[in-house]
Amino acid sequence: MFKKALVIEDLESTNHGLSDILKNKLEIKEVEQAYYCDDAFLKILKAKKDNITYDLLITDLSFNKDYREQKIANGQALIEKVKEEIPEVKVIVYSIENRPDKIKQLFEQYGVNGFVCKGRKGLNELEKAISQVLTGANYISKEIESKLRSANIYEIDDFDTELLKELSEGYTQEQIAFKLKERNIKPNSLSSIEKRLNRLKVQFRANNTIQLVAIVKDLGLI
Repeated sequence: MFKKALVIEDLESTNHGLSDILKNKLEIKEVEQAYYCDDAFLKILKAKKDNITYDLLITDLSFNKDYREQKIANGQALIEKVKEEIPEVKVIVYSIENRPDKIKQLFEQYGVNGFVCKGRKGLNELEKAISQVLTGANYISKEIESKLRSANIYEIDDFDTELLKELSEGYTQEQIAFKLKERNIKPNSLSSIEKRLNRLKVQFRANNTIQLVAIVKDLGLI
């Protein structure tokens, strides 16, 4: 069984619920909590320095912003930094994320070991995930497993997702270019946006941007 675990979740009730399962049901002796990714990473570095590293990490992907400025803004960035420090640590993501491309990326590029969807039965499913990851196998929630196995997993990056979200909210390409420049996001020229949209239309076999937005929404990509 895992000996030392860290739970990173900004919702207090969820954090306590996860910790309770780890301590009382799964009998993990040392369970610590963090509400911010920065705090979690400091705990991880200290544990490594003290030679008592965590062997299990359970984290959300999104964290609400508040008065504290954070260097590590989300769970994905945290996982990347943790894996650099402790490659052998087991990581289970507990999140509402349901986009197949994002979840696939977590396993293939970030080396996570489990993904559990937040929901009514999420905490119970987490117990199964921990037990399965302990054996060396990966775990994926059944509700998204079929999507990941599908041959139609579309590869889109964060820029594509941002662009499609802006389109879905009714912004024109000119307005999107202006917004990207304001936020210093590149590429941000109108021609670059047009080229990216043309590529996406070909990839998703869409005749126009309206149909493109409708298709990616149906696929759960935005």
